[in-house]
Formats: sequence, structure tokens, C-alpha cells
Amino acid sequence: MKNDRDDVPFSYQVKVGHISANPVEVHVEADASELKALAETWNVVSVDDLRADLQIARWKRDGVRIKGRVQAKIVQSCVVTLEPVESAIDENFEQIFVPEGSKLARQPGNDAGEMLLDPDGPDLPETFVGDTIDAGEVVAEFAALAIDPYPRKQGIEFSGHVEDSGEDDKKPSAFAVLKDWKKD
Repeated sequence: MKNDRDDVPFSYQVKVGHISANPVEVHVEADASELKALAETWNVVSVDDLRADLQIARWKRDGVRIKGRVQAKIVQSCVVTLEPVESAIDENFEQIFVPEGSKLARQPGNDAGEMLLDPDGPDLPETFVGDTIDAGEVVAEFAALAIDPYPRKQGIEFSGHVEDSGEDDKKPSAFAVLKDWKKD
């Protein structure tokens, strides 16, 4: 896949007009230059593999649903020893897109004008402009969300840190500050 945009390290453009109600199966893989660009974007040592199997279909009248599974192999630096740590990412995802200005993209509210958000409910649809959606950018985004922010080599513990129990702490007097206030 060739990247059409310079600011996106992994791109796979999907023409909205060519999408039908029947899901289309698509397999995408990052090439060597895209893997290198993803490693720089994600601030990891290297990205050795990124692939995804997608199902792309029409959603409601003018929306698009991209469902899939993203798999990646990355190398990060251990937060304790700075040695390389290999990680595997294997995530299922689903994202719905609607055209900009669609009624389906509005957040539900009540009579008082408050937004009603269900943290366990489905995500609100993303909006797109024009006639294309970048499925590669969606794949990269869900892979990035699965990266461990604090990778640790197996069996390595952070030692040398003593947690303060707070037993020796004394509560300061509210008047301790005033005792030296009027001294000449």
C-alpha cells in the first residue's frame, strides 16, 4: 500500500461509494517503510509486523462500518533495565463512520441540554469528509491503543524504591506558622 498522506504512517484508502451492504473482506499489511514510520510515531524501538483483517460494509444509509482484528509485533525498551522487550498485539475492533453533518453523529442529550454518555455503550460514530475513509489509519490507531505504556522484561522488578508508609508523619499545628510572625 502506498501512503497518500505524509502525516499518516500507515494508510489504506477506502472509497465510500464502492461499499455495499455486504461486507467486503480486506487484508492489509505494513511494508518496511511503513513499519519504520510507525515505530517513530509510536516512540518504540521497532515495529516488526503490522497486519489486519477487515470487514468493510455499509452502515445504515450513509455510514460505513469497519470491523476487524489487528495484529502487530513490536519491540519496546524495558522501563527498568532499558533492554529490548518484545510485545505482541492482538486486538479486535469496530469503528463506524458517518459523513460530516450527519444526524447519526450527534450526541444524544436530554431536555436540559446535557449530554448522555454511557461508558459501557458503543462509541459515537466518527465523521469523515469527502468520499474516502483511511482504514489503515484506523488499524494503526487501534494498534497504538494496545501498546503497553510501561513494558517490563519478564521477571524484572523495580528495586531500590522504598514506599513511605506515612507512620512518622506529624500533623502540623495550624498555629505553628504564626509563632514566629511577630518576632523582632
